[in-house]
Amino acid sequence: MTHSSLVADNLSVSRGNTTVLDAVSFSVEQGSVFALLGGNGAGKSTTLLTFLGFISPVSGNVLVNNVDVAENLAATRQAIAYLPEAATLYEHLNAYENLSYFLSLSGVKIRRSDIDSALDKVSLVQGSRNKKLRTYSKGMRQKVAIALALLRDTDILLLDEPTSGLDPIAIDEFHQLIGNLSQQGKTILMVTHDVYGACQVADRIALLRHGSLVGEFSAPAEGNIQTELVHQEFSKGRS
Repeated sequence: MTHSSLVADNLSVSRGNTTVLDAVSFSVEQGSVFALLGGNGAGKSTTLLTFLGFISPVSGNVLVNNVDVAENLAATRQAIAYLPEAATLYEHLNAYENLSYFLSLSGVKIRRSDIDSALDKVSLVQGSRNKKLRTYSKGMRQKVAIALALLRDTDILLLDEPTSGLDPIAIDEFHQLIGNLSQQGKTILMVTHDVYGACQVADRIALLRHGSLVGEFSAPAEGNIQTELVHQEFSKGRS
């Protein structure tokens, strides 16, 4: 029996006099991939930051594994690995050094073989792993950041525009990786403006427009969510 790993319950968030999220409600079941789809300024990243406890709701609440984030921030953060759109990595360190350092900050001791396994999963070529990140493309840096999220080995992944900077082949590899993680029981909430990518990888998509949920789509038992249907709804808010 599955349970909801993430719940937004009538969530409203304001910044100054501006309402960023307006009574948003959704749940993400354990082992599923949920995509929050919207354009710039829709409130996608704000939703993730609220689950992480960096932003406090005006009303409503967010739950992580049935625990209210406002009531036990440490426990909820421990359950989550977060991948920001532009992860901050050290230019003067190589991939191994970056991953070892950031994991040590979380109290995680890791073997080199485990790092290689994670870098294999994100398809970072062996020959680049000992090179300084200043020599990396944006896509290569994103792969290191994704590997860091995987090495945290949490049950829940929050991903902010995770395919930003990746080439088409790397995007396809990433979608395969997300599918594998879901099959392993990982719960994934990703925010994106990529309609096609969301339809390829998500079990459910919620469409966020100007801080409000305006549509939801579910994948059939076999196959993916229909891109055309989602694109049609997504385009309504951009015309």
